Amino acid sequence: MEIIQSIQNRIYEIRGERVMLDRDLAFLYEVETKSLNLSVKRHMKRFPADFMFQLTKDEYEILLSELQHRENPLRFQIETSKKKGGNRYLPYAFTEQGAAMLSDILNSDKAISMNIAIMRTFVAIKKAVLHHVDLKEQLKEIKKRLGEHDAQLNQLYDALENLLDGKSAQRKWEHRQRIGFNK
Repeated sequence: MEIIQSIQNRIYEIRGERVMLDRDLAFLYEVETKSLNLSVKRHMKRFPADFMFQLTKDEYEILLSELQHRENPLRFQIETSKKKGGNRYLPYAFTEQGAAMLSDILNSDKAISMNIAIMRTFVAIKKAVLHHVDLKEQLKEIKKRLGEHDAQLNQLYDALENLLDGKSAQRKWEHRQRIGFNK
């Protein structure tokens, strides 16, 4: 469970996709980022644009600013690389399918076991999102029902007011001065 939490902390949303960066994947697979990227370049046919993409400079700067606000091991890697003179390239982002494809090209026991953990993490995130969407729908339904109840309550209040007004008019009728023959 701890490994899943660690992996969840390394998943980012970029371009509307949940992705992991090459550095994080290299750390998890216990290989150098350079080696991971070289393996990917040797097998580029396995990584179409919906499996992997390179971040733009703006995306990378936004990611760096987000990382400054949350505790993440990647932050240490980024700070270390800045001390050495900065990044020579912008990082690659791998979608769930791209991360799955990495285990095929790295072909080690560590890569296979880590890939299983990564896939479980993506599944856990999907379940959480679906649960969130379900809760959101339930809240909408409750809000709709409350709105209907408000309208019904308003009708009840109006009816009660009319009854009360009618009773006061009837009381006035009963206490009126009688005309005609008195007994």
